[in-house]
Amino acid sequence: MSVFPKIAFQYEVEEYLTKVFRNKELITALGTQEAENKYQSLLSHLSHPPAFTSVRVNTHLVSVKYVKKLLFEEIQKQFKGLCVPVLEHPKLQDVLLIPVIGPRRDLRKHAAEVIVGAQCGYAVLRGAHVYVPGIVSTSRFVKAGDLVSVYSDIEGKCKRGAKEFDGVKVFLGNGISELSRSEIFSSSGPLKGLGIRMLEPVYLSPSFDNVLPSHLFLQNLPSVVVSHILNPQPGEKILDMCAAPGGKTTHLATLMHDQGEVIAMDKTANKVKKIKHNAELLQLNCIKAFCYDGTKALSVEKGDDKQEGPPFLPESFDRILLDAPCSGMGQRPNMAYSSTLKEVTSYQPLQRKLFTVAVKLLKPGGVLVYSTCTITLSENEEQVAWALKTFPCLQLHPQEPHIGGEGMKGAGLSLDQLKLLQRFDPSAVTLQGMDINYLQDSREDDLISLANKDCIGFFIAKFIKLNSK
Repeated sequence: MSVFPKIAFQYEVEEYLTKVFRNKELITALGTQEAENKYQSLLSHLSHPPAFTSVRVNTHLVSVKYVKKLLFEEIQKQFKGLCVPVLEHPKLQDVLLIPVIGPRRDLRKHAAEVIVGAQCGYAVLRGAHVYVPGIVSTSRFVKAGDLVSVYSDIEGKCKRGAKEFDGVKVFLGNGISELSRSEIFSSSGPLKGLGIRMLEPVYLSPSFDNVLPSHLFLQNLPSVVVSHILNPQPGEKILDMCAAPGGKTTHLATLMHDQGEVIAMDKTANKVKKIKHNAELLQLNCIKAFCYDGTKALSVEKGDDKQEGPPFLPESFDRILLDAPCSGMGQRPNMAYSSTLKEVTSYQPLQRKLFTVAVKLLKPGGVLVYSTCTITLSENEEQVAWALKTFPCLQLHPQEPHIGGEGMKGAGLSLDQLKLLQRFDPSAVTLQGMDINYLQDSREDDLISLANKDCIGFFIAKFIKLNSK
């Protein structure tokens, strides 16, 4: 039930991906037609938002039942009495799921138009309002209080301040303008704050602006799964190597009951501030965040024993999460992926540098979880094959919970090894719409099953370090 065009790639990237999803192993297992159908289905899914909004409850401060009640009331208020359920995930006890209503095809378009940038557009499709920095152009006479139709400039070709735009644009829904055109494009400098309050989005998701900020964290379902798989224990020393913005970091600290030490690193100072802000907001004290390049986090000589931050001595950590920088092709929605093939293929060597450091920093008997939010083989299954060959001390380990699919064929891994991996593949279900009638007619188990599959593209591998060699 596609309402948007399939995700578009640069020609070289499209060629590269086509080869990935038509590799010999995959074709032999599925057949040419089935492999092609799955690939085309994936491209359609990537341009649409996931079927559910996933929220992680900060169980350090509040109970899931309490937040569920407050969230249900908030959604009813936002949706003007529309009764949308809030579901508890049976295998992720700190997760609440909210079905996304849409696509809504009966919305009347208004003469006054507002064009927003692609990133702003994707946020709108997941429940956000439009903030002024995201607005690229408006119709000539837009005033505060006007009803406007909002469109996304998915190719980035609209000139800022333009009064009309005839390029490729995707309808996102209708809203009310909080400002006039002259205020939006004020010469006194860029304005902040709300620009368009969305009233009739094509996909209806709750807005989480200032909603229970210390009680919940908006997080994609597979991103929550990762921390459960690492399974940190109270009193342990944990490393989150590429931690910004801190969703997984704060989750790890929560799972440890804020007892022990979670070291969070990121090489961008502003992102480290974000981690610290989130830790403070969620009232977690065991997190220590450092601005540091993870590839340089291994100390070659013994330093001060009292040193808290990086670099660290070998075998310093009980568990390590490497949620690696990646090409991000699993993120949804995304209608036009702008990276070049050179950029896409640059991540594998960086991931290997980080992984090598992680193995050396991990104690014998320790757990290393590697994850990405992308769909390629080179950043996922190929990295696992490389790791097992390069580090004989590592052993693949079963994942709990295992709610995604198994790994993808094409990297030479055995069937048993693929079953130990977890690949969240949106093409595992048919792209479909969701309305109130569908929700009322569906069993809760079926809705949970849909939420497990119709999420972002994601990959997880779990390793145990057997010895220090």
